[in-house]
Amino acid sequence: MARRGPILYIIVCAAGIADGVGELIAAAHAEGWAVVVVATPSALGFIDQEAIESQSGYPIRSAWSTPSGSPSVPRADAIAVAPATFNTINKWAAGIADTLALGILCEAYGLGIPVAVQPYLNSAQAAHPAYVESLTRLRAMDVFIGDYVPHKPKSGGGRNAYNWISVLDLLRPVMQSRGGEASNGD
Repeated sequence: MARRGPILYIIVCAAGIADGVGELIAAAHAEGWAVVVVATPSALGFIDQEAIESQSGYPIRSAWSTPSGSPSVPRADAIAVAPATFNTINKWAAGIADTLALGILCEAYGLGIPVAVQPYLNSAQAAHPAYVESLTRLRAMDVFIGDYVPHKPKSGGGRNAYNWISVLDLLRPVMQSRGGEASNGD
């Protein structure tokens, strides 16, 4: 059953740690958010779709609705991207909207929807000039960037250091200033 409260879209990208998104969903629910999960098409292979839909109360969105189909989820009040991959961050900053997830992110700026992102990538990817430029562009778009420190390449690392909750910490002040109901659970 869908929860009531401000709507948080959680955009999940294809990464080995994506199976941990339930931690973010639980924390968001504890803060009063209703959660809709949007997965990149590649991310679907990394997550337990049935478990996530049961936990969130909404179907996972991964593709655009057809013109005759009605929207099955409410509009977002805020968006959290976690884990956010090198690919998604760079495409988003470049304005490439070739998946539903990227289309939502590209429109969020023009719609004034607050967005927080917790990257997940390795240090070799983070060293690429496109990544640095993409973060600069996203910051200029008022996107809140999390604190993930890239892990070593080919290490499969980062799971223990990944802070799922940072996106909620980043969104909390802006939602409170807008009169949103989501809080820190106090």
